[in-house]
Amino acid sequence: MRTLFEAATTYPVFPFTVALTVVVCFWLLVAVGAAHSGSFDDDADAELWGLGGVPVSVGFSLVTGTAWLGSLCATVLLHPLVLSGPVRALTGIAVLIAAPLFAWRVARVLVRPLHRLFPDEPGPSVPGEAPTGDAFGLRDADSQDPRRRTSRDIALRPRDRAA
Repeated sequence: MRTLFEAATTYPVFPFTVALTVVVCFWLLVAVGAAHSGSFDDDADAELWGLGGVPVSVGFSLVTGTAWLGSLCATVLLHPLVLSGPVRALTGIAVLIAAPLFAWRVARVLVRPLHRLFPDEPGPSVPGEAPTGDAFGLRDADSQDPRRRTSRDIALRPRDRAA
């Protein structure tokens, strides 16, 4: 336990430990009702990073947790193998760069099945695939894709106007 604590509070893992502490505090605030899980959806575009379909906070939490775990495991496993100072510093830099990249790839895979739990979020888009309608993929004959509406579509038809 002491080895894990030392590894979590030392050089290559410490930035991820701080980020994980922020994530845990945020989810505690969500649990007590002081914050909402979709609080950051207007501020960031998760689709840009391939994490669309879930709130930004969920995607960021997955990346942060996976980066922390990956860097912690790499540090604990590589610590006995690397003895000299310069090699240890280079290994730390490699872990600091590789952990978030690895975590981002893992989070992209984990987000795919999770997007079904968040029907309000736009699903991950597949290039070349047409939109499927609502969250359940249903579409009736009169429905249109809301992203393709024009002012002509929004104008009231004569039968819809009040007399």
